[in-house]
Amino acid sequence: MVILIKVMRKIVETAALLLFSVALTAQNISSPKYEYRAVWLTTIENLDWPKTIVKTPADTIAQQRELVAVLDSLQALHVNTVMLQTRVRGDVIYPSAIEPFSHVLTGKSGKNPGYDPLAFAIEECHKRGMQLHAWIVTLPLGKKEHIKRLGARSLTRTHRDLCTYYKDNWYMEPGNPATVHYICRIVEEITAKYNVDGIHLDYVRYPDRTIGYPDTKLHRTHGSGLSLAAWRRANISKIAKQVYATVKNIKPWVRVSCAPLGKYDDLTCYSSLGWNAYDAVFQEAQNWVRDGYMDILFPMLYFKGNNFYPFVLDWQEQSHGRHIVPGVGIYRLLPEYGGWSPLEIKRQLSTSRSAGTAGTAMFRAQHILEGGTAADIYGSVYYKPALVPPLSWAAAPAPQAPATLSVNRAGGSFELSWASVAQLAGHPLTRYNVYAAIGSVVDLENIDNLVCTTTDTAFVWECTTNNAVALAVTAVDAYGRESAPALWNCESNYPSSPYELFLPEPRTWGMRLEVYDIYGRCIYSGRYSTRVVVGGLPGGHYQLKVLGNDGRVVDNRWFRK
Repeated sequence: MVILIKVMRKIVETAALLLFSVALTAQNISSPKYEYRAVWLTTIENLDWPKTIVKTPADTIAQQRELVAVLDSLQALHVNTVMLQTRVRGDVIYPSAIEPFSHVLTGKSGKNPGYDPLAFAIEECHKRGMQLHAWIVTLPLGKKEHIKRLGARSLTRTHRDLCTYYKDNWYMEPGNPATVHYICRIVEEITAKYNVDGIHLDYVRYPDRTIGYPDTKLHRTHGSGLSLAAWRRANISKIAKQVYATVKNIKPWVRVSCAPLGKYDDLTCYSSLGWNAYDAVFQEAQNWVRDGYMDILFPMLYFKGNNFYPFVLDWQEQSHGRHIVPGVGIYRLLPEYGGWSPLEIKRQLSTSRSAGTAGTAMFRAQHILEGGTAADIYGSVYYKPALVPPLSWAAAPAPQAPATLSVNRAGGSFELSWASVAQLAGHPLTRYNVYAAIGSVVDLENIDNLVCTTTDTAFVWECTTNNAVALAVTAVDAYGRESAPALWNCESNYPSSPYELFLPEPRTWGMRLEVYDIYGRCIYSGRYSTRVVVGGLPGGHYQLKVLGNDGRVVDNRWFRK
């Protein structure tokens, strides 16, 4: 078994180099329908938002407008997932019964900015068809200056037993069993109170370089015979597992994710140089997806060359069907952070897609919002929009298709309306997708055909054409899963035939007959007959092909059921 694993790792690493060479020359990699286009929107030190500090009611409005402008810019770049830093360092950006308001909003810890920033951000993201994941800084509590700013509401004063001071920083102590319960209270408050799309754990790990970390006594008390390293990994894994259970017990469709270190462990041919998730900070993140208590991993792969490509392949190889979304350090383009070549970032985005990952996440938002090189690179790869990938492993049933689709054509307008799909208990719908295409077929896998995402049951598609038109509407649930389509085809330009087909006598022996639906799927294949009945089909248009005994198409027509 060990030999097999090593062989598989070797294959992964060899494939990494192959994908890297392909990415060097890739110019136009096809744009998929489903792909995370995520960014970390940082609030600590007011890095990405907010820049406006609320001191007056007018400042409240200005702070909101600032966020709206940020989201408008991200939407224009086809970003579909915003990870908003919600818990900063033992303080939060929403009215909490557990922790105080962060000073990043008003300049003063505990002061209400006059609105609920998290609720506002969720509403504005959803208006733009974007998901919002509440980004929680899990264990770090900050330096002495920050603790002093929090005063009596600092965790170091309200729950001193949960806190450890190490290398000029305060942390929540993962070795104390009560820590996981406190973190889950924060997660429960956000999940129950807000319509978030995800809970994102950051710094769910031990501090960097733990030589001298003061947990020897806790290990003796709670170690249960485990080595220090195994006990630490078990502590971090318990946090991840309990957070996952907490979220799923409240809203099973909310995505749970974390940002592990970019390299999980040493590979056969490539060293992590002593800086990896498993040994350095005690994160067993690959086990979390294997065991089913993490939906998405956002490994922070802020490296280049062989410190990136083999390791992103390793994450994807060990995804166990869950979503791997590499974190790309777009900030590395800046001279003070390495001055990387723009081609390096473009290669990383292209290679991640070629490797089959579920998308990418940019650290951080401001670096693509400022325009220039970073925005140009992002736009050159993500030149089309994409939908957030569904949680395909969810146990709940897929949504039902809209029962009816009615279309009125008036000049250059197609007025669509459809019956609403019933909400299943504990399984909400979030939207409807409307697709349209010129011709007889609308390909639902082609993102170019998605013309609207809406919560309404009506839409007007403006399209001036005399050609045939195909339309479709699907229902989408909170897991991101899409129903079968309700279809409509323009009747003009199609000959009408009865459902029971009567065909002329064959011109030659050995001819075959095939019938296809509007997606090009063969639904009937058999010997040519003068009478053909194709049953069990919904109303719509279908393609009929007659093939000669040499396999060539000798007749090609459409009929309508």
